[in-house]
Amino acid sequence: MAIEVLLPKIGLTMQEGTIDEWLVPAGAAVAEGDALLRLATDKVDVDVEAEAGGLFHPAVPAGATVPAGALIGWLLAEGEQPPDPAGTPMPAGSGTSAAGACLPALNGTVAGGAAAAPPGDGTRDRLLSSPNARRVAAAADVDLTAVRGTGPGGRIVSEDVEEFLAALPGDLGTPVPAVGTPSSPLVRKLARERGIDLSEVNGTGPGGRVRRSDLDAVPAAPPRRGAAPRPGDVLPLTGMRGTIARRMHASLQEMAQLTHGYEVRMDAVVSLRDRLKKEWADSDLPVPGLNDFLLKAAALALREHPLLNATVREDGIHLLDGIHLGFAVAVPGGLMVPVIEDAVELPLPGIASRSRALAQAAREGRISPGQLEGATFTVTSLGGYGVDFFTPVINPGNVAILGVGRLRDGVEWVDDRPLRTRVLTLSLTFDHRAVDGAPAAEYLRTVGELLRRPLRLLV
Repeated sequence: MAIEVLLPKIGLTMQEGTIDEWLVPAGAAVAEGDALLRLATDKVDVDVEAEAGGLFHPAVPAGATVPAGALIGWLLAEGEQPPDPAGTPMPAGSGTSAAGACLPALNGTVAGGAAAAPPGDGTRDRLLSSPNARRVAAAADVDLTAVRGTGPGGRIVSEDVEEFLAALPGDLGTPVPAVGTPSSPLVRKLARERGIDLSEVNGTGPGGRVRRSDLDAVPAAPPRRGAAPRPGDVLPLTGMRGTIARRMHASLQEMAQLTHGYEVRMDAVVSLRDRLKKEWADSDLPVPGLNDFLLKAAALALREHPLLNATVREDGIHLLDGIHLGFAVAVPGGLMVPVIEDAVELPLPGIASRSRALAQAAREGRISPGQLEGATFTVTSLGGYGVDFFTPVINPGNVAILGVGRLRDGVEWVDDRPLRTRVLTLSLTFDHRAVDGAPAAEYLRTVGELLRRPLRLLV
C-alpha cells in the first residue's frame, strides 16, 4: 500500500519549507530512518528522515516551496505505482506516474517509473551498474549481484561496492582493496559541506564506516559563502530570505513600534572583563564578552519590568512566566535567533558558554529547530559593524527587542574637568500597544544601572 510522504512541520511557527535537495533518487529503496531530503525552513536547514520503508517516488521537484503537511512523495511496494492526483492508484502500464511527471529522466531511469532497459544482455548491464562500480567490483573480486544499488532505479554505483566491502567481516581471508573511506552518500555530502576530509575521520561503524555522529565530533571548517551579489542580479525572496521579509513586514504592519535610544556607561564592565581575563586564565570558565554582560543585564531587568516580557493576543496582553532570551546571529543569507532558555537563572559564565555554543551551531548549520523556538525577548547587536544607533524590528510574538551599538569613547564632566568614559547606545524598540514610553525608559534605566555595577551579573 502506498505510504504518503508529507512535509513535516519543523517548529511551531513554520508555515512552509523548500525542498533544497532530494537525498535519494526516484525509485530508490529506502528504509525507515534513512535521510530523504534536505529541507530549508525560515529558521534552519534540516535532513528529513523516512518514517517507513519502501521505494521512494517524489511528487514535487527539488527547489519547490510547499506548505507544511503537503504531499511531497510516496513510499511504494515493489511493482506498485503512485496514486494519481485524485487518489486512485495508476495501472502499471499507464506511463509516467504523477510523481515522475514532475521530474526528468535520470541516468537511464524514467523518474517515477521502472528502470529503462540499458543496452546489452550481460548480467552487469541488467544490474544497472556504473562503469566505475564494475571497475571497483572487478578489482575486489565482488559479485555485483550481491550488492544493493542506491543509484537511480537501483543502479549500482561505486559507493555501493565500497560500502559492501566495508561491511564484510575482517576474517574472511580476502584482502579488501583501498577504495576510499566507507561512508554513506549523505555522510559524504555533509563532509563536503563542512570541509571535512573523511580520510582523517575515525569511523565507529562496521568496518570503520564513518557515521554522521562521527562527523559531528569533528570541528567543522567555516561555511563556504557563495559569490557576492553583483549589480543586475535578482535575489529571489525564497527560503530564509523570503521568510525574514514576510515576518518583518508583518511585524511592522501589526504592531505600533517605537524606539528609545539610551546611552549607558560601560567602564565598570570593561574593567571587570579585563580582570576576569587574568583571574580565569587557568580555569575552565569562559571569559564573558561584552554582549554576554548585556544579555545577562537584559534578562535581570526583565524580572523587574515584566511588561517587556510579554506577548499580545486577541484577549489581551499576556505576561510570560519564563524569561527566554533570543539573540540575533548573522548567517549566510540572513540571520537566526537562537534562544537561551531561563536566561535569568544562569550565572554569567553560563550565559557566555551557552551563547557561544548556540552561535557556533547556527553559523555551521547544526542548530536544531527547538533551539530557535520560544524567545520571550530578543537582543541584537550591530556594534561589531561600527553602528551606534539603529531601530531593530520586533520579533513577532514579542513586545520588545533591545539593540546594542558599538563601544566608544564618551566624555563626562567632573568639577569642570572632562573625564574620558566608555559608553554605548542601547536601542529599545517596543510595541506601544502593550508598553508605554515611560515603562520602556524605566527598563533601559535598570539595564544601565546593572551595567554600572556588573558584579551583580556574575551570579
